Amino acid sequence: MPPKRKPTIHEVAHLARVGIGTVSRVLNNNAAVRPETRARVQAAMDSLGYRPNPHARRVAGGRSYTVSVILPFVATEFYTRLVEGIERVLDQERYDIALFPLLSRSRLERYLESSTLAYQTDGLIIASYDLTELFGGNPLPTDRPVVFVDAHNTHYDSAYIDNYLGGSLAAAYLAPFKGDIFAVKLEEEIDRAFTNTVFAERLNGFSHKLAGLGRPLPESHVFTTRFSAEGGQLALRQFITLKPPPYNIFAGADLIALGVLEEAERHGLQVGREVRILGYDGQPWTEARGLSTLVQPVEEMGAEAARMLLERIQGYRGGARGIRFEPTLVERGSTKPSKGTATLAR
Repeated sequence: MPPKRKPTIHEVAHLARVGIGTVSRVLNNNAAVRPETRARVQAAMDSLGYRPNPHARRVAGGRSYTVSVILPFVATEFYTRLVEGIERVLDQERYDIALFPLLSRSRLERYLESSTLAYQTDGLIIASYDLTELFGGNPLPTDRPVVFVDAHNTHYDSAYIDNYLGGSLAAAYLAPFKGDIFAVKLEEEIDRAFTNTVFAERLNGFSHKLAGLGRPLPESHVFTTRFSAEGGQLALRQFITLKPPPYNIFAGADLIALGVLEEAERHGLQVGREVRILGYDGQPWTEARGLSTLVQPVEEMGAEAARMLLERIQGYRGGARGIRFEPTLVERGSTKPSKGTATLAR
């Protein structure tokens, strides 16, 4: 009879009706967790039989059996899926994860000090932002293995999506349509601390490809907003003041695209004809909403990052490795309703 599968932190979070970040804080005895929330999480752990790896609560044989995951946020679909991919691999070696959300520029400053708890585990996975930029391109202040995911650094192992290519694919797809082309640029407070972000790479690929196709993207056709459906709604309202339909919009992320889609419906615009909307991420719900999107293999990217980190922890000393993933464009009704659903070539 095969051994019983160990419950995961995601299952605990789902049962307790909290985010995985909250479960992580309970496991680390964070005083900021409200007593009633702590009790609910503990009850969920008891019900599922979830027990943190005992090795992860003590240093044994020079290891803590804990891996730090530094990521911008914990409550978005993308990062939930990314952590699921990471956890699936680490769980096989009975490693626990400790989540360290950046959230804001002020919190980011904590990771400038080598004494921060995130640097005291067996290794680190850093998502989306190249923290070495804050150290002038020099190594991070830790001797623990580090792997980047959803970001590329030539000095560390990296599992990343080619976002520049994704932007180029979006441009090549939207350029033949009639009407003006628009884009939504995503920028959070923390983004301003870095010269390069995944969203900037997508927009760069998009604008450069359009220029090469003879359809340059005017600055007025780029709307900057935060990562939310409301941002997409605001973007379309702005575009409507600039030009009459049809509009061809690269939303930069599926959540933004959803906001554009909802706003188009409120304005009575025919989606797929008067307004064409292209997202990015390939979230599971996009098929039901008929949203064209660039799909990225989020869970697989997280899993590869975890595998490389485990190899480093177990003694691999080779040069920095880069595993590059490519997005795949999936066409649905939000850009071409008359032709159904089809997957386009990369």
